[in-house]
Amino acid sequence: MSRKVMKWAGIYVIFALAVYLYIFVFSDPSIPGQYKGTSADPITFMNERQLLLSEEYSKVKNFLFFLNTPFEWLLYIVILTVGLSGKMAKTAASMSRLSIIQNAVYVFYLSLISYAASFPFQYLSYYLSKKYNISNESFAMWMKDGLIDFWVSFLITTLIVCTLYYLIRKSPKRWWFYLWLLSIPFMLFFMFIKPVVIDPLYNDFYPLKDKQLENKILHLAKKANIPAEHVFEVDMATKTNTMNAYVTGIGSNSRIVLWDTTLQKLSDDEILFIMAHEMGHYVKKHIYYGIAMYVAAGFAGLWLTAKWMEWLVRRKGMEWHIPSMGSLSSLPVFLCIVSILSFLSSPVSNAISRYEEKSADQYAIEMVRDPDSAIRTFQELSKSSLSQVNPPVLVKLFRYTHPSMLERISMLESYGKTNKHLE
Repeated sequence: MSRKVMKWAGIYVIFALAVYLYIFVFSDPSIPGQYKGTSADPITFMNERQLLLSEEYSKVKNFLFFLNTPFEWLLYIVILTVGLSGKMAKTAASMSRLSIIQNAVYVFYLSLISYAASFPFQYLSYYLSKKYNISNESFAMWMKDGLIDFWVSFLITTLIVCTLYYLIRKSPKRWWFYLWLLSIPFMLFFMFIKPVVIDPLYNDFYPLKDKQLENKILHLAKKANIPAEHVFEVDMATKTNTMNAYVTGIGSNSRIVLWDTTLQKLSDDEILFIMAHEMGHYVKKHIYYGIAMYVAAGFAGLWLTAKWMEWLVRRKGMEWHIPSMGSLSSLPVFLCIVSILSFLSSPVSNAISRYEEKSADQYAIEMVRDPDSAIRTFQELSKSSLSQVNPPVLVKLFRYTHPSMLERISMLESYGKTNKHLE
């Protein structure tokens, strides 16, 4: 048993070494020659120290990203290999005859182990964000948010697990299909309540204080035929120095939200470009395409998960102390497969997201017709987040849901050159 654990640990170490070499040795962070001296060249808007910190911070964060997800797989494999999952399932069963209590106990144990095992990664990420002046959070505040994450995740996971194993026991062959059907209203309900139930657990939201700016944003929304009555700001300056703005929720609970850091660091014209970008997502119905993609991917993913899980339990069930698919001890198998499929499919979902973000950028610049403000916006976003302007290919494929800053700024510069009459 220990040999198998060491084997998987060895594979993980080899993978980590390959990722390290790719990110720190073989990747070339410089931009192509044709962009040197343009607005997309970081030399034109970052000082020497910012350039150095940007490369350092981005490389370490990318390295941690590629280590974190496979570490989760390794953790599940170890839990199964040493028989810990079977022991947790037996302990949960001994505490109550009610399946909901058994599920909650098992999920709590598994969540606690996962939290403890991943804590070094989480803390290192927090430490780096503090070191590079990205985060303003105190350790106590960071721990508070982490504990909120833990309990929110625990409650949602328990609900999913109760549903999952009820369906597996009732319909061993079609459980994945029924779970997929139930996931659709659950996802829509979660999107509806998130802005008013989940988000306020972490931060305070309130109507935008700058009424003059709010009127400008609402006027922009009116031009785009977007029904909006308020713009919300959220207190993020106590946590971060980065900037953001977004539209969240669906139906009557949808909100336009601005981080207060964005309000502090950008001019009104730059903020209006960001708002126009977010409105572009609404006008182009990206949220509905996202829901459709989620539904399609969920169908394929759960079908593959069911087939793979059934094969693994049949082949490894005795070794992993999993008596049947309907046993709680099979949960790490389910979670590991879902995580692997999610990671492998991320280049596709990220590519779709980047296409939508590019489309929203194009909509925004056509709406505000102010390429200079738009370019300054992306330059400021790059500086505040210390993000790489031109990330390595694999990093972009697996991490980037938005086009690189090189692509976004160069698109805006091209727009400005072909529309010189706007200047």
